[in-house]
Amino acid sequence: MATQAKFNFNEIVPHFCFEGEFIKAEPHGFGHINDTFAAYFRKPDGQIHRYILQRINHNVFKEPEKLMENIVGVTQHLRKKIIAAGGDPLRETLNIIPTTDGKSFYKTEDGNYWRGYIFIEGAQTYQVVENLNHFYNGGRAFGKFQKLMSDYPAETLHETIPDFHHTAKRYKAFQEAVEKDVKNRAKLVKEEIKFVEDRAAETSILVDYLAQGKLPLRVTHNDTKFNNVMIDDETGEGICVIDLDTVMPGLSLYDFGDSIRSGTNPAAEDEKDLSKVWMELTLFEQFTKGFMETAGESLTPLEIDLLPFGAKIMTFECGMRFLTDYLNGDVYFKIHREDHNLDRCRTQFKMVADMEQKESQMKAIVNKYRMDK
Repeated sequence: MATQAKFNFNEIVPHFCFEGEFIKAEPHGFGHINDTFAAYFRKPDGQIHRYILQRINHNVFKEPEKLMENIVGVTQHLRKKIIAAGGDPLRETLNIIPTTDGKSFYKTEDGNYWRGYIFIEGAQTYQVVENLNHFYNGGRAFGKFQKLMSDYPAETLHETIPDFHHTAKRYKAFQEAVEKDVKNRAKLVKEEIKFVEDRAAETSILVDYLAQGKLPLRVTHNDTKFNNVMIDDETGEGICVIDLDTVMPGLSLYDFGDSIRSGTNPAAEDEKDLSKVWMELTLFEQFTKGFMETAGESLTPLEIDLLPFGAKIMTFECGMRFLTDYLNGDVYFKIHREDHNLDRCRTQFKMVADMEQKESQMKAIVNKYRMDK
């Protein structure tokens, strides 16, 4: 997280249409990519209120202008839908504060990109699922996002990270890593390599269905971890989906699958003791129930049928990426110890194997909550 001393907020703040007199900005949240601050302002009546002020990491997101174009389109669409439904557009979606020249971001002379949002008060994000109701409400929030965006022309969005969930291309990158074996590590992970190769045929299933028109192209969030849902302090409901930087065209199964991958494992993502790693069915049911209650009517029968497979393939893809990076010498994911990416890979593959054992139970849960019965 960047420190305040690193940025001259007195130079940045006047470029935005913030209300009130600027007091201070302090680091906010737990994000690993962008620099996020809570900016405090005093209104003429003496009241203090906050905005989110955020520096976009343009090393990760190479084209911030296109990224912000996506966010403007998506948040305006959400805002209209929320108002039409009698909701609160100031709390149920992100609201961009325009710059004084009417843009969605401000670019400093030193090449940094900044944006402002209304601060959503009376709600917070959680780094871990603290109770079943949390995960149920997370499912409702991401399902509602899918439903509200279901009539948005997904093809008009920019791909902020091209081929992000193109599992077949991820498999090709894995094959190249095995073949080149630049760190001479392939001999150490024969079992993991075989695990991937045994499931090679599955890597193209979803992208083939999309290409054949059997699955609809959707607006997808692509980072559907539980900590990207604002939970209301009073009601415990998931009121707003945040962190829209990776919103792109994709498949609803990506978003559902990544939530299950990241939220149903009771252990850490890099847990060395694999006996602590599994896919917790009670959590799967809670998320699925919430997701289907809000998104169910907007999904096609095939999308619903494939939800368990979506969970498995997103987990498999993630594990395969960790293994690829391990073979390549740990050049993409940050590591904090030796074999860190290998440990991460093994937790994902343990989850995949567990999902394969529980496939019939996962399907039964999905069928229990589907609305097209």
